[in-house]
Amino acid sequence: MLDPQLFRQSLEHTVQALSTRGYEFDASQFEALESRRKSIQQFVEDLQSQRNQGAKAIGLAKRNGDDTSEIMQQMASVNEQLKVKEVELETIQSELHNLLSYVPNLLDDAVPVGQDEIDNIEISRVGEPQSFDFTPLDHVAIGEALNGMSAAAGAKLTASRFTVLQGDVAHLHRALAQFMLNLHIQEHGYLETNVPTIVNRDSLYGTGQLPKFENVFSLADHNWCLSPTSEVSLTNLVRDTIIDEADLPLRYTTQSLCYRSEAGSYGKDTRGFIRQHQFEKVELVQIVKPEDSVAAHEELVQHAEKVLQLLELPYRKVLLCSGDTGFSARKTYDLEVWLPGQAAYREISSCSNTGDFQARRMAARFRRKGVKKPEFVHTLNGSGLAVGRTLVAVLENYQQADGRVAVPKVLQALMSKSVLEPVKRVL
Repeated sequence: MLDPQLFRQSLEHTVQALSTRGYEFDASQFEALESRRKSIQQFVEDLQSQRNQGAKAIGLAKRNGDDTSEIMQQMASVNEQLKVKEVELETIQSELHNLLSYVPNLLDDAVPVGQDEIDNIEISRVGEPQSFDFTPLDHVAIGEALNGMSAAAGAKLTASRFTVLQGDVAHLHRALAQFMLNLHIQEHGYLETNVPTIVNRDSLYGTGQLPKFENVFSLADHNWCLSPTSEVSLTNLVRDTIIDEADLPLRYTTQSLCYRSEAGSYGKDTRGFIRQHQFEKVELVQIVKPEDSVAAHEELVQHAEKVLQLLELPYRKVLLCSGDTGFSARKTYDLEVWLPGQAAYREISSCSNTGDFQARRMAARFRRKGVKKPEFVHTLNGSGLAVGRTLVAVLENYQQADGRVAVPKVLQALMSKSVLEPVKRVL
């Protein structure tokens, strides 16, 4: 959530800044609510002052042996008015909070103005797409040839956009996740964490998925939802917390199942393992001091890039434009891996700096040594990587003419093999 003072002190500038990401803030509604809040709050403060003065007057009268009945009657009236006005103030403050809860984060000055992914800016490319001496297949055809991937089996068990993996393909998926976790824990200094994949609505609100996010699966008769990303659980570990400065930065990683209804995306990536209702991801989250968040963002992106580099997968890094940057983010880099089966780069990781936006929603703060007043932390998150999409990239980039798939060198010890073979059992 944005600091309400931005709207109170620089309303026109803030509205203009929000418009660069296509968000139209209702300034007139805010001004009307804010005017009422000020009026009611002044009324409340006046009544509180009268109450305090009355309490002193009653105390003085009692010490002097004077009759206090008239003052008591006046104070009873003041207290009744105060109760009514305090309820009114709480109501108007709630309306203002609700209005601001739908407002996205302000963008970093470095974010280019644009409408969608076409306006994103390529920052760099690493690795060259492989030239095959045969027509490369997409991951669906490869997975089916290995008898290791079946959307039909997933649909039978649940519905479309669920997939069953087996044999060497399932083994590769597991090895990829283990490799990523080991890298981030052993080399990048993240704390391995195992978190719930069912989260409450307070957690979803804290990281900005609610009230606006449409892709959440809700559980009936509960204040619970299936987690759309483990960013929710990891970041909310510091909700309603004041952290000692000496304990920062905090770095968390986890491998978890994620669930998204993918509302509004029908007709896009319906074939294959790219866009699933259930998928696995290795998540990276950092909690840092404000002055460290810019450098931490660049570092987090490098941690995600290292996975792709060790797997020897061609990829590019892009800076998202204003229209493509997510609700909570100030600035986002996407990593896009080359997929020969599509002859295109596709997103495999999204790494964002949210500044203090999530921290304000979560009341996540830290206290500097020798300073009484706590400050909001900055939070960052990124995929390190999406396991299913990495599986897709390996299958397509390491495919061979005979239908088998070579295992990347960095995974061969984990899998105890150098090539994926078809399994006999057909799903």
